[in-house]
Amino acid sequence: MLFDNLKKYRVILASNSPRRKELLAGLGVTYEVRTLPDVDESYPHTLQGADIPLYISRAKADAYRPLLRPDELMITADTIVWLDGRVLGKPTDREEAIQMLRDMSGRTHEVFTGVCLTTTEWQRSFAASTEVRFAPLSEEEITYYVDRFRPMDKAGAYGVQEWIGYIGVEYIAGSYYNIMGLPVQRLYRELREI
Repeated sequence: MLFDNLKKYRVILASNSPRRKELLAGLGVTYEVRTLPDVDESYPHTLQGADIPLYISRAKADAYRPLLRPDELMITADTIVWLDGRVLGKPTDREEAIQMLRDMSGRTHEVFTGVCLTTTEWQRSFAASTEVRFAPLSEEEITYYVDRFRPMDKAGAYGVQEWIGYIGVEYIAGSYYNIMGLPVQRLYRELREI
């Protein structure tokens, strides 16, 4: 069996993200969800690019670690959009979401996801990077997407699997699933090596 090596663990996904739940289930991993309220997602502002979600995924793991039992393997993750040397996180309101999409229109940005695998005895982490190019987006397309899909829970104010991805994404270099929030191919390899 593919995941015989995981039989000694109960796999815990420490995330409320419906996309991460769907992607982990798609790998064929049996898991349960465990979340804590108000996990600190701040990071030192000296960090750049992939180091940011890597730091946050480890910080999330550290918050949960005291609750882990010896037979549990926890997965934490964080995803950011990186454009012009700055983070585009989850928008706080409609206007910020619209501005983020304006900024990415006709341009290339990067999506970084940090993933941390943690047990009571060890911790392993990695980051994945995907380059995404948006076609030029009209103001009408941007406002239609934001008003209809309300992407306030998504880094960079967009879900690649939604309408904006259908009409806007011209080019992807790297993992499509990383853009959704979990680089499942890399996660699969890491889980197989445990």
